[in-house]
Amino acid sequence: MILRRFICYNASSTVSSIAPSPKKKPLIFLGSPQVSVTVLEALFDASAAPNSSFKVAGVVTQPPSRRDRGRKLLPSPVAQYALDKGLPSDLIFSPEKAGDEAFLSTLRDLQPELCITAAYGNILPTKFLKIPVHGTVNIHPSLLPLYRGAAPVQRALQDGVTETGVSLAFTVRKLDAGPVIASKSIQVDDIIKAPELLSFLFSEGSKLLIRELPSIFDGSAESKAVPQDDSKATLAQKIAQDEAWLSFDQEAFVIHNKVENSSFRSISLQ
Repeated sequence: MILRRFICYNASSTVSSIAPSPKKKPLIFLGSPQVSVTVLEALFDASAAPNSSFKVAGVVTQPPSRRDRGRKLLPSPVAQYALDKGLPSDLIFSPEKAGDEAFLSTLRDLQPELCITAAYGNILPTKFLKIPVHGTVNIHPSLLPLYRGAAPVQRALQDGVTETGVSLAFTVRKLDAGPVIASKSIQVDDIIKAPELLSFLFSEGSKLLIRELPSIFDGSAESKAVPQDDSKATLAQKIAQDEAWLSFDQEAFVIHNKVENSSFRSISLQ
């Protein structure tokens, strides 16, 4: 009995002498395709560091879709990665629309300090953008305000650019038009294909994000972010199916850029 009291006393003394760990800030990640997994992986790795100030509190992604052989209904690559990392399934959300009231109510309950998007593929309404304390930050694979929109890498290669890059920007209601926190430019050679370039840009964007997270959380990123010049903006619209056609009366560089851009994979000759 005496021994038991002694042990309990010392245990409680030891516990009281250890300072409690600071509460980590909840972060929500939004993404869907395989290139988004690069960003989520970087966030999981950074959150596991001893000095990390945040945790991945949830993942938002597109609903399961039918793909691969047999047209099986499969979760998005981001959802599958989150499950493989051990994130509970009730913290992986796939609303049809990001403005669904039930989803927004759940998101509010999580009290996110920050949301990160990387090729999520869904429009974020104002009601969503008002929820995270420090806003929503997007990784966009272009040097904003150039190539705003759904297909920035494909359109850049189609145009034969020699330089592109990746931008980290706050999300606003206007498409890809928010203030830019940081960006990195890269030189483009004439043999790289869209999937390779897209993957590389999201990898570089992940590094930018991890570097800038402290300034985003302490609020200084908002004051240093540079507003975009809308007069210099260009639009990168989604690739239409009829753009896959090749016509050999086009100039050689036009045909070359289409072939290099793997979005034009299904090619019909005329």
